[in-house]
Amino acid sequence: MKIKKNLLTESAFTLTKARRTESAFTLIEMLVVVSIIGILAALATVSFSSTQKQARDTARKSDLKQYQNSLEAFANKNNGLYPAWYSGSAPMVSLCSALGITGTCPNDPRYDPVDGDPPPYGYQSDGTTADLMAKATQYILWARLENVTDTFWVVCSTGQSGKISSGTVFGGGACPAGLTQ
Repeated sequence: MKIKKNLLTESAFTLTKARRTESAFTLIEMLVVVSIIGILAALATVSFSSTQKQARDTARKSDLKQYQNSLEAFANKNNGLYPAWYSGSAPMVSLCSALGITGTCPNDPRYDPVDGDPPPYGYQSDGTTADLMAKATQYILWARLENVTDTFWVVCSTGQSGKISSGTVFGGGACPAGLTQ
């Protein structure tokens, strides 16, 4: 009887042990899988964030192009003169009104005036007044880029456009030297 009992016990133990190794994952395997999933999720988040910034920068450049087209149309109706704004940056809502832009004025995708954010787009001309009347012969538009830190995208009345350091002081509507693509 003892022999049979030992055989049954040993046989049952072997069968139970075999089942466990076939149907379960070890703790190490689970940790490796969770770690890999975490790394992939982190990489996807960083990549997605960068792509969003790049898309918003593209929207900013497109907005400035729309302003440029409106400024050229304004000049065509006003003997080649642009709206005058000589110091600081003109309020873009006022510029839109002077240019006859109807509907929504192009604005930075992340701009929220309720939060007290500074105006993200700028306009300045060589006019001697700040009344947005047709008195200027050159202008400059700019927007702060998000994907490239401390950089502005600049559009000039000369047709030039490009990036420049945020330390640049815009003055008199003149296109700054050193624009890069």
